[in-house]
Amino acid sequence: MLDFLVSLFTQNGYAAVFIVLMICGFGLPIPEDITLVAGGVIAGLGYANVHLMVAIGIVGILAGDVLMFVLGRHYGERALRLRWVAYLLTPRRYAMVQAKFSRFGNRLMFVARFLPGLRSPIYLTAGMTRRVSFMQFFLLDALAALISAPIWVYLGYYGAQNHEWLLKWLDRGKVIVLVVAAIILAVVVRYFWRRSSRRRTLLRLRQSRRRIP
Repeated sequence: MLDFLVSLFTQNGYAAVFIVLMICGFGLPIPEDITLVAGGVIAGLGYANVHLMVAIGIVGILAGDVLMFVLGRHYGERALRLRWVAYLLTPRRYAMVQAKFSRFGNRLMFVARFLPGLRSPIYLTAGMTRRVSFMQFFLLDALAALISAPIWVYLGYYGAQNHEWLLKWLDRGKVIVLVVAAIILAVVVRYFWRRSSRRRTLLRLRQSRRRIP
């Protein structure tokens, strides 16, 4: 898969990377991480600029995710009349997505980036059920993409000339992405929790002052 994508991207450049990543958002069974690594490899081989490749990767990821969310938002359950959507969002997957929503709440829009096989169904369901506003979805998804895309592209860039090293770090890269994502998610959750706690404290103080004669 990696060799095929490297060959495809070498011949067709940034446009091919963007299109494949966008189609990945529709549930295409091509690993997003391998696609990003392949983009980094062609940059390492001198066929592209690595920093621009990171930007193309982020935009391609978000384009596919946004289209899935908007599809669900606009059509609702009518989207299931489309054969490929019904195949993608099976009753079993829909139940799994609902369970994830119960566990993570709106944070699932961030976590979904790291759940292969459920990412597209999650964004589609989020749009269909209107459980998340578009802005919440986009900001959390963009934050996750800003973590994963640079790591995979730069990994491919630095491993372009050494395939053994690259293949060894592909598995380690998944751990690195998950660790970084977990740290950032914890920081973000802590920030909003403390912010909410301050608001509750101020509200209680104001209410207590009003009660004092």
